[in-house]
Amino acid sequence: MARQGELAAKVGGHGGMDYLMLFRMLQCVREGLPPDMDVYDAAAWSAVGALSVTSVSNGSAPIEFPDFTQGKWMQRTASGIATQA
Repeated sequence: MARQGELAAKVGGHGGMDYLMLFRMLQCVREGLPPDMDVYDAAAWSAVGALSVTSVSNGSAPIEFPDFTQGKWMQRTASGIATQA
């Protein structure tokens, strides 16, 4: 993975993280691993922009963050990459 980090620093956006995230997603597909993110993670990451716009439009008022998992996030297991030593 060190080689990937060096390559990411040269060609990847956002300090190389765009490259690393895409590399990891493709690694999961190639190796038949479950992806590190699921649809709930994607929804949460995507909601930040819209919630920020709403907050700013309302004088920077706090906006409640939706729980896309309906409370099931407490029983979710960690992704494979988070549990690697």
